[in-house]
Amino acid sequence: MSKPGATGRIESLEDAPEFVFRRLWSQGWWLNLLLFTLTLISTTVFGSALVQGFSTGQPLDVATVFSGYAALVHGDMHVWAGLQFSIPLLLILLAHEFGHYVDCRRWKVDASLPYFLPSPTLFGTCGAFIRIRAPIYSRKALFDIGVSGPVAGFVVLLPFLILGVSLSRITPVAAHQTHFIFGTPLVLRVLELMRFPHAPSIYISLHPMAMAAWAGLLATAINLLPMGQLDGGHILYAVLGERWHRRITHLFIAVLVGLGFFYWAWWVWAALLFLFGRRHPLVYDQTALSRGRIWLSAAALGMFVLSISLVPVSIS
Repeated sequence: MSKPGATGRIESLEDAPEFVFRRLWSQGWWLNLLLFTLTLISTTVFGSALVQGFSTGQPLDVATVFSGYAALVHGDMHVWAGLQFSIPLLLILLAHEFGHYVDCRRWKVDASLPYFLPSPTLFGTCGAFIRIRAPIYSRKALFDIGVSGPVAGFVVLLPFLILGVSLSRITPVAAHQTHFIFGTPLVLRVLELMRFPHAPSIYISLHPMAMAAWAGLLATAINLLPMGQLDGGHILYAVLGERWHRRITHLFIAVLVGLGFFYWAWWVWAALLFLFGRRHPLVYDQTALSRGRIWLSAAALGMFVLSISLVPVSIS
């Protein structure tokens, strides 16, 4: 049996699986694939609970999420109906992270492939991230890398959001009668009013695809917070410089502390950013950004306003 040569070419079809496995293992990609697979499973199980609730006109039941894992182990194929939630969500997260990754490659900044974070709790994932393993030397590169992820994710989620809202329906069960009450970002509310004129959000049962786009909006809004080393912080630093970045970061930490009285998770974000995210690595390049990038920063601000929900999830 022949082996891959020194050039890395596969000299026999029989060697293909072994070669691919060795390449994935040697470059560490096995961890990316493993985390992606686990996240696909966890988001699909959560999606199956959304599908079940949507099809029966009932609110999301946490017990259904955990029973979904038991059903998966026992080979119940109904769990895979949750793919109509998990596939749109993972495509949105992939678009976001690969937006960063592609621009890192374009600017010759060393970065990893995306790492997904599976979770047995709400939505089945805590998101995804890439590791940037090299300093970013120019403001243009910092801006492009920071803005590319949210733009790519937002562009991909919009069709899912529009289609998901079109598949949604009015339900007699008001949101205040359910276990979880999901906030309504501005862009979602606009589409709801176009689909269901004069209908309050609490009586609209969102299709699982729309819920995937909702989760994408939440990820977009959090990443675009203009502070620290979040995507919004990179954009802010590239546009206004280190001094204004520091001031606005501290201002938004105070804002998050205030919002925490309405949604406790904002306190967690405020604490994490205060402890680890206030400072931004210095970028000594003082080259002014082009007019196109300034307009794109305004568009990013618009995406943030359209995506943010001050109380994303509350529990009745």
